[in-house]
Amino acid sequence: MTPLSKRTCTPHPAGAPPLRGAALRELAAQAPQWTVVDDARLQREFRFPDFAAALAFTNAVGAVAEGQDHHPDIYLGWGKVRVELWTHSAGGLTEADFIVAARIDGLVA
Repeated sequence: MTPLSKRTCTPHPAGAPPLRGAALRELAAQAPQWTVVDDARLQREFRFPDFAAALAFTNAVGAVAEGQDHHPDIYLGWGKVRVELWTHSAGGLTEADFIVAARIDGLVA
């Protein structure tokens, strides 16, 4: 099976439900540093030594998001960045959220 970090996001079919149950748990297990919030969002906070490093990471996350055409909410503060992912059209989590999370993890690996 291809690792999440090597996959490419594909559009979520209109009207298709978000991930639930075993399918959600299986993908969450592949992104252990991320927290699944209310079975609807994926969240992780990253720490940095200063604002400049946090800002550079934010810009790198933006480049990943643009490349995958799947865009997270990004919260930038001094020395920290919180990233939240979910698929708006599905009203919850889809495989695309986990793909982007894995690609973001690759920025700090």
